[in-house]
This record gives sequence, C-alpha cells and structure tokens, in this order.
Amino acid sequence: MNDPFQMQPELRYGAPVCDQILTGRHFTIGYSWYFRQAKWTLEIINRNDHLLTEVERRDHFRADTRIPHRFRASLDAYRGSGFDRGHLVASANQDVQEIQNSETFLLSNMSPQRPEFNRRQWSRFEGAVRELNEREDVLETYVLTCPVFYFGELVQTIGDDDDEYGIDVPVPHAFIKSVLTEDLRGRLSLWTFEMKNDVLDGELGDYIVNTYDAEQIVGGRFWDRLSGGDMHEQKRNPRPMW
Repeated sequence: MNDPFQMQPELRYGAPVCDQILTGRHFTIGYSWYFRQAKWTLEIINRNDHLLTEVERRDHFRADTRIPHRFRASLDAYRGSGFDRGHLVASANQDVQEIQNSETFLLSNMSPQRPEFNRRQWSRFEGAVRELNEREDVLETYVLTCPVFYFGELVQTIGDDDDEYGIDVPVPHAFIKSVLTEDLRGRLSLWTFEMKNDVLDGELGDYIVNTYDAEQIVGGRFWDRLSGGDMHEQKRNPRPMW
C-alpha cells in the first residue's frame, strides 16, 4: 500500500494520529470515527496557485462515502440544528480548480460551528492566514486544523433521528489551528491558535497558545517530522501574531 505521508505534500512535516486518513487531491483529512468528524485537516494553501486563476465557491455539500455509513455525518444531521457546517479547510483556501474547491464541501471537512463564530471570528481568522500566505517572503503555508473537546465539559450533539444508525455528531468546544510557514530561504515559522466555538470579540493575536499545550488537548503531535532546537523553542514559546 502506498504511504500517504510519502505522496501527499501537505504531510511532509507530519500529522497527528487518527482513525482513518482521507487523502484528497489538494489536502488531507485525519478522521475520527468516534466523533463522526475530522480529528484534523492538513493543507497547503492553494499550492498550485501559479497555474490557474481562482474559481467560484462550489457549495457542493455532501457526505464523504469513503467513510463507513455508521461513522459519518449526514446533511440531515445539520438540517435544523442551529449549527453551521463549518469548514476546517476553508473553501477560499482551495479555489484554483473546481474539483479542488468542491472537495472542501465534503462533510468530512465540516464540524458543527455556531453561526456567530463561523461567520465572524473564524472567517476573519481564515482571511488573515490567506493574507500571510500572500506575503512575498512566504513560499508555502501549511495549516493544521483540529476540532477539540474538553474533558469534563458537557458535549452538545446534533443528529439525524431518521438515520438507521441513529448517528449523533458532537459539537466541538473549540478549534485549534496551527500555521507553519516556510520562507524563500527555507526558514520555518510557527503559530498555534485556540478559539472557543462561541461568540468571540478579541484580537486574533489573543488566541495564540503554546503548541505543546495544544498537542495535549488534541492528543497528537504537530509537525512531528521536524526536529531541532528552533522548532522546540517555537513550540514552547509562542511568537507574536505575524
């Protein structure tokens, strides 16, 4: 069997553990059967943007049939729930080919997000990451996104009562996003953020966290194929917002 870590360029620097790896054409999903959603997604923002112009948002929301039926969310689970189908890999991050953008609408790339979070601070954050990627000194931008659940806190669920498996999809308490850039000289810079799935009004830099702490919350190592003192220092001591 082919090793996705050898074939998928976004996995070059490693990824946390998961139940099932779903390789796309332009990004990878690490899926959690227990939580009926991604444990993580990993992408390089528009890695082929020098080849094609951007396309329109496709809005092709659909179930991911690579996942066994009893472990996957359905469109009905979200319908009437009061929660958005929140992108983990943002649609606007992958918009140079129609199939590339369409794949971001697989439900395996969605988590239940509160509308006031998804459409405001989360959207603003995604835009800030794209602005970082557009800087002349940035060669590539890798983005690891993880829904998280806090032990000891009540977990709300959405579900489809008509589904034969009675699937409930838990609503994440928060989301962690770890952003790794490589500049034209091969230097790596790291920022990790944690945002509650709620109404937020802080500045984006207020949500920067220690990467080692984020790894413990998610239950997996970030960028584990990187080693050396510089990355250790960046994981331990968060740098200011770019």
